[in-house]
Amino acid sequence: MNRIAVTQFTLTTCLGRGIDAHREALIAGRSGLSPCDFEDVDLDTWIGSVAGLNAPLPTADAVSQHCRNNRLADLALAQDGFREAARAAVARYGARRVAVLLGTSTSGILDTEFAYRQRDPATGALPSWFDYRSSNSISSLAEYVSRSLGTSGPCAVISTACSSSAKAFASAARQIACGLIDAAVVGGVDTLCLTTLYGFNSLEVLANGPCRPCDRRRDGLSIGEAGAFALLERDGAGALWLGGYGESSDAHHMSSPHPDGRGAGQAMGAALERAGLRPAEIDYINLHGTATPANDLAEGRAVAELFGAGTPVSSTKGATGHTLGAAGGVEAALCLLALQDGLIPGCIGTQEPDPEIRIGLALETRRAPLRHALSNAFGFGGTNCSLIFSRSGSEEDADE
Repeated sequence: MNRIAVTQFTLTTCLGRGIDAHREALIAGRSGLSPCDFEDVDLDTWIGSVAGLNAPLPTADAVSQHCRNNRLADLALAQDGFREAARAAVARYGARRVAVLLGTSTSGILDTEFAYRQRDPATGALPSWFDYRSSNSISSLAEYVSRSLGTSGPCAVISTACSSSAKAFASAARQIACGLIDAAVVGGVDTLCLTTLYGFNSLEVLANGPCRPCDRRRDGLSIGEAGAFALLERDGAGALWLGGYGESSDAHHMSSPHPDGRGAGQAMGAALERAGLRPAEIDYINLHGTATPANDLAEGRAVAELFGAGTPVSSTKGATGHTLGAAGGVEAALCLLALQDGLIPGCIGTQEPDPEIRIGLALETRRAPLRHALSNAFGFGGTNCSLIFSRSGSEEDADE
């Protein structure tokens, strides 16, 4: 695979807005999780909420409503000069040569939840302010971002549960390789809603306190919300690039992974092959690491089989929560930050590593020279995606 430059990236999570906030949090070992206080949810769990997103309930005379998901997209685009960089790419290549390919799992479903609470008691009619296309529709996110950036190229949302926004990178890489586009805005946005919180509670996988990935006593995940974006360019300059991706669909179970991590192993192996790298050349792995008993064990087995215990690994979900459809984009951005700064992020929240997970778990953030990092994102139904990002070294730069 020809390398594709990552010329700009940004993320906004419960840790804060933009790259600097996340760098500071990782170095300090700080989590952004807090006891659940979202809307009127009555659950004994912790969440990762983004400050500044709450808005008054819509009213009957509202002409349009920016749903929570699109408000977070707008907030994330405003960080780290990302919107300006994307618009500059549109000016450079032309609007039709820039794609918007994003991931989400629930889009603006919170608006639908609000709307059903306000149905007419006599007719059951939904309130006049409710607009499905600009909120609940899966396409809403990409349409909103495309309008904001002025693109007219391919525009799509991928919704494959927790692998959604990782798959956006793979889709963009294929479109660039085919010559359909010259650049792409990729990533994902997912926001808190009642459906997600109560849905995961019904699966009995919500942690009572902050989640603890790969911990001996882990008891479930913490739901978070986030927006993350990256700008990919065919001929872009810079030190960071997407070097490989791997996808698989093991279809083992509707909500549980293959116990030996079969699909995870296939995705990681395909990413290595496409990047032309050996397992020993990967300097850091950002695990999917949801902190559920079955998922962490299965992923751990797959990682151990390919990489052994020598490669530093961690899950950053103890800091951000599990941001579902945005998780692949968030963790891709954290890998890019790790490569850029020479950081191995610590596994925040983990107190006592599970001895059955025999991998090189990094409990605390530390400095290290990194060239290649792998990021895992695995979704319901066995839909898996692994991404490899790389950083140019001084010797390679000199050769080029």
